[in-house]
Amino acid sequence: MKDRIINVMAAFESENIGKSFPLDYCLPLYHSVSDKELPHLKHVIRYKNIQQFEEDLDHFSKNFQFVSWQEFKDCMSGNFKPAKKIALLTFDDGFREFYDVAAPILERKGIYACNFINPAFIDNKEMMFRCKASLLADAVGKIKTIDPEVYFILSLKNTDRHVLQKKILTINYQEKEILDRLAGKLEVDFKAYSREYKPYLSTEELKQLTSKGFGISSHSWDHPKYGDLSLKEQMETTDKTFAYLKENSFLYESFAFPFTDFEVGKDFFDELYKNEEIYCSFGCAGIKLDSVKKNFQRIPMEMGESGAQILRKEIAYFRLKKWMNKNTIVRK
Repeated sequence: MKDRIINVMAAFESENIGKSFPLDYCLPLYHSVSDKELPHLKHVIRYKNIQQFEEDLDHFSKNFQFVSWQEFKDCMSGNFKPAKKIALLTFDDGFREFYDVAAPILERKGIYACNFINPAFIDNKEMMFRCKASLLADAVGKIKTIDPEVYFILSLKNTDRHVLQKKILTINYQEKEILDRLAGKLEVDFKAYSREYKPYLSTEELKQLTSKGFGISSHSWDHPKYGDLSLKEQMETTDKTFAYLKENSFLYESFAFPFTDFEVGKDFFDELYKNEEIYCSFGCAGIKLDSVKKNFQRIPMEMGESGAQILRKEIAYFRLKKWMNKNTIVRK
């Protein structure tokens, strides 16, 4: 019912998105851009191809003014008066396609972007557990015979391959060792895949991106869901990442939550902002306000729809939530 209402409302949204957009800033979020099939992403992220990405950028450019990190800060503080509402383009996870595919497009169009990375995966030393799950799900769809031990490890009695794939894709950060156990049974070698395909950026590529004016900032050490961590664990992964950023002269003024900031309490933000060098943090709940004024919500753009349609739906949902007085995330 909710989706039906949003779709109807979105259909009546003005074509002038910039005018109807309810906030002064728009924060689109991507992970990767590629025309290729990426087995480590295809089951977990609906990444866009080059044409779709460029169409999104053109739509944003028509309705918003893309800004750099410094311009974003200046605008938020009232020291910069843009011609239109602003857009700060963001990427997460530090995948190689940002360097190979997205950055050349952005340079050609004169658009800044910030990529929030997990240092544990840089130089392809390790792979995020969700990417491992995607590779395993891909193997399940291709392997001729599945070792019965796979079902035993997952406590599955149903031997349907689609059920098995779904089960693998539900494995969380705390259970990630299970993925390594499954890999041998499904004939997947994570390290060999990393060596051959290099899914993540290298330190050298990060430094080249920085020299070109792009931002490289914090996304935690190895991508846990913060709502599942204790405050001590939240701060350990956050502080470790900031130390890495400072050591490499990257952007250490911001932090983007991996997955979501859902169920993250006020105590984390109180602790985070004791570090006066941090300007702000980012969630990904779409167009929403936050009781923590320095925490800005981004709009996920990899939802299987065009950027224009996603924005119309987000605006409609914001209006709906506003009527219900529920368009602000309240931290306790």
